[in-house]
Amino acid sequence: MKLTEIYWHLRPDIIKIEKEIEQNIDAQHQVLQQASSHLLKAGGKRIRPVFVLLAAQFGDYNIEKVKHVAVPLELIHMASLVHDDVIDNAELRRGKKTIKSKWDNRTAMYTGDYMFAKAIEIATLSNRPDLHKYLSEAMVEMCIGEVEQIRDQYNWQQNLRIYFRRIKRKTALLISVSCQLGAIVADASPLHQLQLKKYGYYVGMAFQITDDILDFVGTEKELGKPAGSDLAQGNVTLPVLLAMEKNSELNERIITYLKMESRIPFDMKATIEDIKATGAIQEAKKVADKYIKKALLALEPLPELRAKAALQQIADYISERKF
Repeated sequence: MKLTEIYWHLRPDIIKIEKEIEQNIDAQHQVLQQASSHLLKAGGKRIRPVFVLLAAQFGDYNIEKVKHVAVPLELIHMASLVHDDVIDNAELRRGKKTIKSKWDNRTAMYTGDYMFAKAIEIATLSNRPDLHKYLSEAMVEMCIGEVEQIRDQYNWQQNLRIYFRRIKRKTALLISVSCQLGAIVADASPLHQLQLKKYGYYVGMAFQITDDILDFVGTEKELGKPAGSDLAQGNVTLPVLLAMEKNSELNERIITYLKMESRIPFDMKATIEDIKATGAIQEAKKVADKYIKKALLALEPLPELRAKAALQQIADYISERKF
């Protein structure tokens, strides 16, 4: 089953959210307008707005209220991608040129800042101080996560604790707050808000670990960027950490690459095959599956609604997704 088929019943509201995003990145400045539209047209799963819409089904669902949460969350995510591409010096995003590649680093940074500002502006329309509080806290944690990623780039002295903390801030928290705020804006019960928040966190952790796995097992066509891009850009992910523990020669080779100020020629294809040979991919998959199980357990106290079934199916999809 395709991801979009899981929440097909929400298609009219998802189209509405997409149009709202498009309208809200309509900047008066031509370059900002072009850069923002370029990213929007590159596509994406829009999974964060979907989580908002599904979580809101457990309360008093009203799309006119929910959109003031769903749109900001997607804009925050898009802004973080623009900034990420500058940090990683990435040329491609979803198979298309990044904003920093098509324009330059300054344009990319200001485009990301513009999207952050628009997100805050739209969120104020909800007139809910509690929403602003949780949203701002998530943004602060995301920024800390970005700084940590810069700090840890090409850092060979990493461990699992550093990795899990980084992906929590980088990915899991925004998905968690998407579920939480969807429930809050619909005035769902405190118990349901809490369980949906937990679900989002666990699914978010699994989502990022799976992304990190796919960076080694996917093709360039599937990924929209060369396989092994994370490692090439100095980002040490779970499969790499596990593989380095299992193979001393591979450990030494990767450390040598990470330590060099001017990057030595690196046979990424052979390194990917060596990482696979250690069994690190399967081990990382087991970690992601543990988070999926926790996510499904978090849903158990929720009523048997269509939205609950959709959240369960999304968790299963993340566990089994190929790219």
